[in-house]
Amino acid sequence: MLTADSTLVKVQKTPQSRIKEIDFKNLTFGKIFADHMFVSDFKDGEWTDSRIVPYGQVMMSPATSALHYGQSIFEGMKAYKNDKGEVQLFRPLENYKRINISADRMAMPTIPQEIFMEGLKQLVKLDSQWVPTTPGASLYIRPFLIGTDEYIGVKPSDEYRFYIITAPGGAYYNEPVKVLVETNFIRAVEGGVGYVKASGNYGRSLYPTRLAQQRGYHQIIWTDARNHRYLEESGTMNLMFVIDDVLITAPLGDTILAGITRDSVLTLARDWRMKVQERKISIDEVIDAHKRGTLQEAFGTGTAATIAHISLIGFEGKDYELPPVEGRIFSNRVSQELDNIRTGKTEDIHNWMYKI
Repeated sequence: MLTADSTLVKVQKTPQSRIKEIDFKNLTFGKIFADHMFVSDFKDGEWTDSRIVPYGQVMMSPATSALHYGQSIFEGMKAYKNDKGEVQLFRPLENYKRINISADRMAMPTIPQEIFMEGLKQLVKLDSQWVPTTPGASLYIRPFLIGTDEYIGVKPSDEYRFYIITAPGGAYYNEPVKVLVETNFIRAVEGGVGYVKASGNYGRSLYPTRLAQQRGYHQIIWTDARNHRYLEESGTMNLMFVIDDVLITAPLGDTILAGITRDSVLTLARDWRMKVQERKISIDEVIDAHKRGTLQEAFGTGTAATIAHISLIGFEGKDYELPPVEGRIFSNRVSQELDNIRTGKTEDIHNWMYKI
């Protein structure tokens, strides 16, 4: 039970909302931001000055430590409106737990639950008119934490700032994605930071992804750093396959992000008594299943995309087309079920939704 006090958060409202400028019927992802943002500072060993202010530019010293040494972590989550017009968050406490796992690994202070949850709740409540009601759209929420010392010595920052910003947006992918299996570049190594949402993880992915896009693919599938044979993630998503009616995904570890959508999909699959395997899966197994006709589905899971169908897998100079999306039984069903839970059309038996 949350006991956060709303007086913890000071509120400065914007003098003029920008909401009338927004075409909610034609939303792109991640380019339009709501009126306000939440900010809290860590100084002298404690969190202080939690506030909501108008969204705007941030003053920052060129010597800010996060710019030099990468003490920067973030989360991604969404708010939805159900059929009653109520604003709800999807599993926000899991995002709270995960950002603190990231903070621990990156030698940053953990964020108290009352600051994370009360800031989130007050911000989304204030900007509730920015939560879209059009099908497939939502209010994307980006909490992030950065080191703010004005110092370029190599050490953990002494001061930090926690922000939450929000952005109404539509679908992340507007079509099934074509992916290329990456066997040269590396996303994550054992003992590294692949399991946390550190900004540098995403920066290192941009160049190999651009190379794949120049060849006509949308994204890449990352393979293990040791042998480049075992499939781990696809772009910024967890990766799943349905082979011979079995749902298979890579096991969690220090190279795999513990995706909240991933966990939700696995939970629903088990609810439906589908056979689920969390184990290593090699590209050789996937190609062999394709040749035998037992590779039924492949898709990515993540907050931004929810379910991203994979239409084609490129490997060693050859493209392998997957069955048409319309005929895919599990991924279409689970995508619809998650949408129904978020919008209140289906009973939320797992208590995933948090009402604002």
